[in-house]
Amino acid sequence: MAFLLRGALSILLAIALPVWALADHPQVVTDGPDQDAHEHGVLDPNKRPDPELPLIMRDSLSDEFVSSGPNAKVIKNLTPTARGTRLSPDGTTDVWVLGNYAYTGTFDEPCGGAFEAGIWVWDVRNAQKDKNTPVTIIQSPDGSRSNDVKAAAMNSGDILVHSNESCNGGPGGFEIYSVDDPEDPMWLASVQTDDVNAFLRDELGFQDFGVHNLFLFTQGEKDYVAAVVESEFGNFQIFDITIPTAPTLVGWWGAEQLRLAELGLGETDAADLDADDFGIILDLDAYLFDGFGASRNRFLHDVTITEDGQQAYLANWDAGLVLLDISDVTDPRLVSVALDPASEDGEVNSHSVWPSEDGSIVVEGEEDFAPFSTVFSITSGPAAGDYPAVEGDITVPIANLTPPVMEGPTTYAGLACPGDMVPPAPSSDSIALIQRGTCFFSEKIDNAEAAGYTGVVVFNDAARGDELVVMGGDPVNLPGVFVGHSTGLAIAGVASAADLVLGAPGASVKVETIPNGWSGVRIWDYTDPANPVLASTFNTECSANVIGPDCLDGGTYSSHNVIVESTEPDRDGERSVKAYISWYWDGMLVLDVTDPYNPVEIARYSDQSLEFQFENGGNQDIWGVYKTPGKPWVYGSDRNGGLYILKELGQGTLMN
Repeated sequence: MAFLLRGALSILLAIALPVWALADHPQVVTDGPDQDAHEHGVLDPNKRPDPELPLIMRDSLSDEFVSSGPNAKVIKNLTPTARGTRLSPDGTTDVWVLGNYAYTGTFDEPCGGAFEAGIWVWDVRNAQKDKNTPVTIIQSPDGSRSNDVKAAAMNSGDILVHSNESCNGGPGGFEIYSVDDPEDPMWLASVQTDDVNAFLRDELGFQDFGVHNLFLFTQGEKDYVAAVVESEFGNFQIFDITIPTAPTLVGWWGAEQLRLAELGLGETDAADLDADDFGIILDLDAYLFDGFGASRNRFLHDVTITEDGQQAYLANWDAGLVLLDISDVTDPRLVSVALDPASEDGEVNSHSVWPSEDGSIVVEGEEDFAPFSTVFSITSGPAAGDYPAVEGDITVPIANLTPPVMEGPTTYAGLACPGDMVPPAPSSDSIALIQRGTCFFSEKIDNAEAAGYTGVVVFNDAARGDELVVMGGDPVNLPGVFVGHSTGLAIAGVASAADLVLGAPGASVKVETIPNGWSGVRIWDYTDPANPVLASTFNTECSANVIGPDCLDGGTYSSHNVIVESTEPDRDGERSVKAYISWYWDGMLVLDVTDPYNPVEIARYSDQSLEFQFENGGNQDIWGVYKTPGKPWVYGSDRNGGLYILKELGQGTLMN
């Protein structure tokens, strides 16, 4: 019933939607007869892509890459002392530690239901001795992945929570366990997470969303867990788990509240909007999907809560870094937003966050899997020039071509749907010009490949004009881009779609990708929490330079997670502030951010040698980080190799 209602509303609202709500914001769509022409996510809850989809796509491109030189190994002030072996390519996710046990999560494969899917529990009482097998595995629900895991000593005992995200039709939400006995965890509760808006939840079926990250905290005698829910509204949800077998949703907040404030509706809670407010709901939806750069959304990705449980730092992707006062968990209040779209590479992608002990310094990690920007040009005829274009998610990346360019003459191939006659490619470098509509993008591109074309340019139909989308669906074997309707007509050299002729030659085109960097970290000065100042940014050599001489082709050099620790006072009573950062193929880094305006790398563990790859089960690919407070132990989760325990040896400087 909810699906039918959603379809009816989509027709009504496609007519009634004001022009200002149709802002250009490329989204991943598959097209096809089962996908409504209206593009806004609120009318299609499956429209919001899996937060890990870019990483999944990246995995498919980099599995075969190996180290290529003597400069692949860097061990400076961090040395490996032990590991928990799990040789499962792209299998391990986050890591957390409580007491004498470490906990690591599982990615898509194996999906929940398989024996090795779930939370692996490792005995780390002796951090200088290898522990090659887990003491137990907390099984994740059938069809779901356990992406994030947190454990903490709470009022009710030692509690573990892990997230659920569907990888094969399984549930969302999260699970609660007692780990008073870590080798025999006791299940306490399963929590379903829904949209906080009753109209969306009850009338449109916005229920059972995945949870991407979690954070445990206490306030006095009360225990809570904060969940990052993949809903439309209220991504930040707080559950009271003081009685862990009876969790209760008590508070929420979402970036849509920022847009409501812009509209002069700052006192309105998005949870209270109903069918009479559908115009506002659509406006909020457009805002949430209209951010910066390649991955343009404003949904929450991660959260860190202060030790006293009074403040929450939200890494809210393109909404920026949000600070909330949660002293009243039932009514989170906005303190500030730290946002600088001009920093780094024009993306925002606020992915992870951690404050210093006194809150004066905050380190924010950006995650970026689009290290190249797309430049599309018509190179012949009267319309020659540059035009907007977006590479497909399913197409062969142009950056991976040799040379990294797609160019050649075009031929109009119509809709190129199953059963259509696709004109044969007239030359070995011909590019198919295809109009959007009727069938899936993957079907169009497969048919172009079968007709001998070496690439595709898909252009929008007249009804949807020059709006750009990212072509999604089943992977294909050709490079390709999506352009606006007017650009397609300019390539074909016609005034309207009625003038298009199947098999007619068009202008030549050229598409190349320009390196624009991966992503690093931003270091913020929060001396005045209401007015944060961007103090500096930090990048590694490879995150700054996509094609650096010591950077592996196909490597992933984005920062990922971060933990910040303030050291004990030295002889002069001075403390230092250090950030521990998991950095995918760059390994584990430690930055001294005591002076947030001058971050200094003081340690790194990175090993991409062939010997390491053989022992690790693949390239070093560090996802998670945990730092034992006041101790030298740093834990890293390697996506291909399991758990690594590192020892921080001392102060020193590594120059890039």
